[in-house]
Amino acid sequence: MAGNGLGGLLDMLTRSGLADRTQSWVGTGENQPVSGAQIAEALPDDTLQKAAAEADVSPQEAADEIARSLPQAVDRLTPDGGSLEDIIRRQQL
Repeated sequence: MAGNGLGGLLDMLTRSGLADRTQSWVGTGENQPVSGAQIAEALPDDTLQKAAAEADVSPQEAADEIARSLPQAVDRLTPDGGSLEDIIRRQQL
């Protein structure tokens, strides 16, 4: 995930079947939740292992924390709504 930023992460989640969730975070409606298990399944093992090591937690704890914080973080970055593509474009600048 290094170098991909938020756009890369959202793209991984979208490709893992969580497009409806990620779009709810980008849009102006209610944010749909995502579970730590869904995050763990969507991310490559090495990415989750690295995030866990950097935070000094287990991979499951890292996935749970990402699941808790990601919807709100994406929502704050897109206060007027928009699209997943808009976020990815902004992240690549």
